[in-house]
Amino acid sequence: MTPGSEPRHAAHETVEERVAEEVVEELDLHPVPEPEDADEPLPSMSEQISEQLGGVRGLIESSVPVLAFVVLNVVLGDAGLDLPKKTALYWAIGGSVGSALAIGAYRLSRKEPIRHAVNGIFGIAVGAFLAWRTGDAKNFYLPGILLTLGQVVLLIASVAVRRPIIGYVWGVLANGGKHDWFDNPRLFRTFQWLTLVWAASLFVRAGVQGWLYLADQANAIGIVRVLISWPIYAATFAFTAWAVHRVTSAQAAEQETAAEAA
Repeated sequence: MTPGSEPRHAAHETVEERVAEEVVEELDLHPVPEPEDADEPLPSMSEQISEQLGGVRGLIESSVPVLAFVVLNVVLGDAGLDLPKKTALYWAIGGSVGSALAIGAYRLSRKEPIRHAVNGIFGIAVGAFLAWRTGDAKNFYLPGILLTLGQVVLLIASVAVRRPIIGYVWGVLANGGKHDWFDNPRLFRTFQWLTLVWAASLFVRAGVQGWLYLADQANAIGIVRVLISWPIYAATFAFTAWAVHRVTSAQAAEQETAAEAA
């Protein structure tokens, strides 16, 4: 067939196709490719928990103001320079608040996230105000003790109403925001007792500090808070991650075996 002798409808279709292609080019209607990381898996539970807590650096930074308070109160007080009690207390308060503000300013200057620093400054400020107002160093730690006891009550209440908080945390941090664990009896039971484990670990932390508070051992409270609190947190996090992984791995293996048998 010579050029120009094509059937009328074939030539007509060719023009339509050419026009359609020009419209697509003009309006940029080509299919948008999927982002390369669209199917990228979520970070592990441990990684996301670490990020929420600020990682090792966040744990260290949150302990610096408390450590500054303890050291200054001891060095300047009865065990050191023997300054008047209130004078040593005021210097300790200043050192604690000042170190918290310095950490926040440093992060801000480097355009780094300051969420953890702001939370730390708020907590330190409340404790510092109570210590300054009462003139007693032990009250610096009172907000933290009460907050931890409040968390214990909340955790136990969530188990009592069959809405374990640790299950919700896992759903948000490691399950893409889904809470399908409600329909998984084994996971549900796991989150129930894990929530009680968390309540127990927090009660131990608050209980030891509360006992020292009632015994007027202000410096001992600070030492316990710095040296014991974070190891308890780390151990509980690790145990939680292990327990959940154990259940989910076992269930995945069972499903795979059932699929092979079918």
